[in-house]
Amino acid sequence: MTAEDSAIQTRSIAVTDDPPVAAALSPDPRRPTPRAATVQAALGVTAFSLTFPATAWGLEGFGPWSLVTVRSVLAAVIAGACLLALRVPLPSRAHWGGLAVVAAGVVLGFPMLTTLALETSTTSHAAVVVGLLPLTTAVFSSLRTGARPSRVFWGAALAGAAVVIAFTVGQSGGALTTADLYLFAALLICAAGYTEGGRLARVMPGWQVIGWALVGCLPLVVPGAVVALAFEPVQLTAHSVTGLLWVAAGSQFLGLVVWYRGMATIGVPRASQLQLAQPLLTLVWSVLLLGEDLGAAAPLTALAVLVCIAVTQRSRG
Repeated sequence: MTAEDSAIQTRSIAVTDDPPVAAALSPDPRRPTPRAATVQAALGVTAFSLTFPATAWGLEGFGPWSLVTVRSVLAAVIAGACLLALRVPLPSRAHWGGLAVVAAGVVLGFPMLTTLALETSTTSHAAVVVGLLPLTTAVFSSLRTGARPSRVFWGAALAGAAVVIAFTVGQSGGALTTADLYLFAALLICAAGYTEGGRLARVMPGWQVIGWALVGCLPLVVPGAVVALAFEPVQLTAHSVTGLLWVAAGSQFLGLVVWYRGMATIGVPRASQLQLAQPLLTLVWSVLLLGEDLGAAAPLTALAVLVCIAVTQRSRG
């Protein structure tokens, strides 16, 4: 999940279908067919589900700080090229503060904290914990917008949190590890970024929100990458390079483009249902790509969280 999973889940909470989004993503204002749009949204979810396994691959050849800063630089270059090619005007100054929050949470904070966690945690463990992100984002969104979700919503959110905490404590031998603390911190900071991104996505296309947030981080991540590469050893292997390229291009930008294109046509509710499969997909990738042994706890916990998320989506009123 990168990211990386993109003000993705917050849009499912805060906004309704936004027809202008598809037009803003491409010079051609025509929408894809519903079937093609569903495929695009599913491709976005698939891209996000590969984030943790790709990060694990990247860590085979890069240090955590090098991996995060270099991925941000590459993603910003891609985003900047798209913004220039489509001649997207600079965002209003009134939106700069919100974009800074998105950058701090989605571009810098979440990738850095989860990468540090994955140095000692398995991707399956991290996927289950971060599967709580939609619920955390819902709480932040309610606080930010002043909305008052139903008691059923809060009950499901608390139940999902309790399930994940029980799983984490059980997997960690009765106490939280440093990796767990990184993951829980990532949940909070990313939820704040998603919430602010969802607010901005009501006035500009979502891909432009993450695009400008990436570009705005260049003054920080370019020198950060130079320093990190000077102090952390780098070993270029097929896994490390593939992992780096995927988290930069697939997770942090291109996945968001197809996600928003698809969501603009099929609608937020239907697209959000596709995203419920993301933690489970990550568990599948952790087995196929990394050879991890899941056991029964991880998939059962992920299913329980999925149910809780589904309940919150149906009881947002």
